[in-house]
Amino acid sequence: MPPIHSSPYFQMDNPAILSLLRPTPGEKHRKSTSSSGGLLRMFKLFPMLTSGCKMVALLGRPRKPMLKDSATTGTIFGYRKGRVCLAIQDDPHSVPIFVIELPMLNSLLQKEMASDIVRIALESETKTHKKKVLEEFVWAVFCNGRKMGYSIRRKQLSDDELHVMQLLRGVSMGAGVLPSPNDKETVTADGELTYMRARFEKVVGSKDSEAFYMINPDGAASGPELSIFFVRSN
Repeated sequence: MPPIHSSPYFQMDNPAILSLLRPTPGEKHRKSTSSSGGLLRMFKLFPMLTSGCKMVALLGRPRKPMLKDSATTGTIFGYRKGRVCLAIQDDPHSVPIFVIELPMLNSLLQKEMASDIVRIALESETKTHKKKVLEEFVWAVFCNGRKMGYSIRRKQLSDDELHVMQLLRGVSMGAGVLPSPNDKETVTADGELTYMRARFEKVVGSKDSEAFYMINPDGAASGPELSIFFVRSN
């Protein structure tokens, strides 16, 4: 059981975030359904996964339609010893509408996933409302209620980020290890390049708040495993 300071409910006191929160089932119910699968469960198995291309091909071809066409694509990726990045796309073939390097290490994110519920909140303190929420640049980042630091939204993709987006163009959901951009090797000084991609249901709370709830690929009714919130302070 995760420590209290990393609970998904700890310090989630922003009214805009609270209005977007969805109820999650009780601990007993989660234990009975957690064995059914899910991308977070797969993400925890990274040390057991082998490289890249076979995993991408396997997970990018669902046997039957399971997801709404209107769902948004979200990707969390990064080197095992480095920081993780978040990219949001309208679909796997489109240019990302939002890319940011989160101020947290890949290893820390995997520890947070031990709770089976991960809530990432990005809060902008910008006072003007001329932009859409996702167009803001400076963000305070929280993970399961704990402040991680600040990040700036990318204006342009880095070479590594572009590499990941190109490799995953045909992937709608999955998790695994990708070849690195350098000579297509799998392992670099920063470790393996890992990724998790899923489809998300977008919920607009107001002009200053949006939420993305991961759609569980197995159809389980156990509630969203991963939720991402964008909030602009008034």
